Amino acid sequence: MTFRQDSDQMILIAFMQAQNCTQYPGSWRHPEAALDFMFPDFYARIARTLEDAKFHMAFFDDRLAMPDIYKHDHRIAVEYGIRAVKMDPVLCAQVMGLATKKLGIGVSYSTTYYEPFHVARVFATLDMMLRGRSAWNIITSLNDSEAANFGATSHLGHDARYDRADEFMEVVLGHWASWDTDALRLDRKTGVFADPSKVNALEHRGKFFNSKGPFTVPRSPQGQPILMQAGQSGRGRDFAARWGELVFALYPNRAVGMKLYRAFKEKLTVSGRDPRSVKVAPCVSAIVGETQTMAEDKMALIDKLAKPQDAYVLLSEMLNFDLSSKPADEPFNDEELASISGLQSMRDKVVLLSGRKNPTTADFVEFSQRGRVTEMPLFVGTPKKIADEMGDWFNEVCDGFVLAPTHLPGSHDDFAKLVVPELQRRGLFQTEYAGDTLRENLGLGAPVAATPIAT
Repeated sequence: MTFRQDSDQMILIAFMQAQNCTQYPGSWRHPEAALDFMFPDFYARIARTLEDAKFHMAFFDDRLAMPDIYKHDHRIAVEYGIRAVKMDPVLCAQVMGLATKKLGIGVSYSTTYYEPFHVARVFATLDMMLRGRSAWNIITSLNDSEAANFGATSHLGHDARYDRADEFMEVVLGHWASWDTDALRLDRKTGVFADPSKVNALEHRGKFFNSKGPFTVPRSPQGQPILMQAGQSGRGRDFAARWGELVFALYPNRAVGMKLYRAFKEKLTVSGRDPRSVKVAPCVSAIVGETQTMAEDKMALIDKLAKPQDAYVLLSEMLNFDLSSKPADEPFNDEELASISGLQSMRDKVVLLSGRKNPTTADFVEFSQRGRVTEMPLFVGTPKKIADEMGDWFNEVCDGFVLAPTHLPGSHDDFAKLVVPELQRRGLFQTEYAGDTLRENLGLGAPVAATPIAT
């Protein structure tokens, strides 16, 4: 089965956070890390570097609470800078978008703690301000700390979050579709602003939401924002197969990635979607040096930045389970494993890689590699070596990559300066943007439409 055209080139997406560190919590401790992460120049500088290198997009991850599940205490995250600062990513992303002309801008926004009309308007407006370069990464959030910040006593159960998210998508897409593409007239002579027959109220009445409309933002140059999704569990993959146009994947290694990539593309076919119409990009990191020794020296420095607290704090956040409540060598029982209501794919990853049905806390730390630079598949070496490895993955495992930085701005700077030219020389990566919108540059067709929810 063919999942791509032979002429296709890989997609490159830069992973970002509107916080004091990258996904690697030790990143802020790097001697070359910029510490002006709370100000616009930081984001504008990175954006210009990425656009000069012809990256397709910068994509912001997000959480809605400081990590405080571990020992039920936020002070550990504050003391060690473990994702302690979290700003609104839409505003930081817009700074990057306004500093560039072609670079796509993606942002994570929750279907669990926001309302559909609000999200629809935020992203339709962002898409308009960037002339069709935005993407929404649809997330269902992770833990009870996020719930508490929004007045709830506990986080919704895993499948219930996705049930809510399905209806959330129908409402958002319904609002986006309420303006026909040719609704605007802007005719000063007749005084007609828009054709009222081409702007419709939604009048949605559902299990989770009621939303009237009509929507208040016309269609953008790309029709509507790109839909990103990162569902990794069984229910999450079903959701991604239904709605996603760009899937952010977490593969522990190439061998597992090959199986998951093929299975997901086959799921798309069964669902009636063209597998080539949905791009899959796993998260990876790269440490590049002009020589292998230089790259390995960089790796050694970066790896030393991790602290034991990083793993326990971030794992507890992701699992929605306080790891301090169990001795390190005591296996989780079946009931405890089933109670993990956060990122279930993290639990499944540890079970898979450890080979243990009932892993221990120590197994979670070792096999998740959470808080370590080795959490993601890691390419370390010269530009040619990294291009070789990425080319092998691209041939069999993915349609592109989400590049997770070890520190900023240096990690993205090094990749842009050293690896991108090698990928371009091999014809694996674009030397110019295909168009003005993100949809054009990703090679995606017509926007995903709202479809009735099965009852």
